[in-house]
Amino acid sequence: THWKHGGIVGVMGYGGGVIGRYSDLAETFPDVAHFHTMRINQPAGWFYTSAALRTLADIWDKHGSGITNMHGSTGDVIFLGTRTENLEPCFADLTKAGFDLGGSGSAVRTPSCCNGMARCEWACYDTMRFTYDLTQHFQDELHRPAFPYKFKFKAAGCANDCAASVARADMSLIGTWKDSIQQDDAEVKKYVDGGLDIVNDVVMLCPTRCMRWDAKASKLTIDNPNCVRCMHCLNVMPKALRPGKQRGAAILLGSKAPIVEGALLSTVLV
Repeated sequence: THWKHGGIVGVMGYGGGVIGRYSDLAETFPDVAHFHTMRINQPAGWFYTSAALRTLADIWDKHGSGITNMHGSTGDVIFLGTRTENLEPCFADLTKAGFDLGGSGSAVRTPSCCNGMARCEWACYDTMRFTYDLTQHFQDELHRPAFPYKFKFKAAGCANDCAASVARADMSLIGTWKDSIQQDDAEVKKYVDGGLDIVNDVVMLCPTRCMRWDAKASKLTIDNPNCVRCMHCLNVMPKALRPGKQRGAAILLGSKAPIVEGALLSTVLV
């Protein structure tokens, strides 16, 4: 690569949110001699109005390359390519529009989440409310790196984990339930009568084999104490099975992607 690290490049008062990049071929390609990246803190659940998106696009057309990434692997809005002298004016316009920089470096990275109860029937807790509160609480740690290494929070409303938190976050909060799966036997029968191979597509794919299908009685039995809440049976039969009523979240720690060993998934703490 011809990009060299930009060192300490940023805006006044913040230690993160800007990733400095300079080209070692500045004389050959003067238009990209500076190509710094700015990370913009996304709204929880990635909800925008069209007016907000136009505002972001106008700001970046004014101060940068106009190239964006919606969204980066961090969850932030990524503004790709600007010069050092444009960072402060861009930040000022973002602030006026109600936006802030996200995390970078050895800091708490911008928390992100699935859209949870706003759009999803499976959400077991309010991921967007949680992520908003978490972002507000860790403002100092997010904007002023003070850790030996980065730390990521991600929130998913259920074990489908649309936020990919179990593979990409130091601390994941994944929605789950304590009591039994809510079961509608009449709807189960409709799925079977409609052609669902409940034995091969549901029962045999249960990771703990906690389900049994009685074809004669048209009855699905679930050994709920041995259920690991993986969501597979609910995904296959959404009208017949629902999460339990006693809902909350599990806390997981420790996912990372070391080069030698390969990806490591989170471990349940609580």
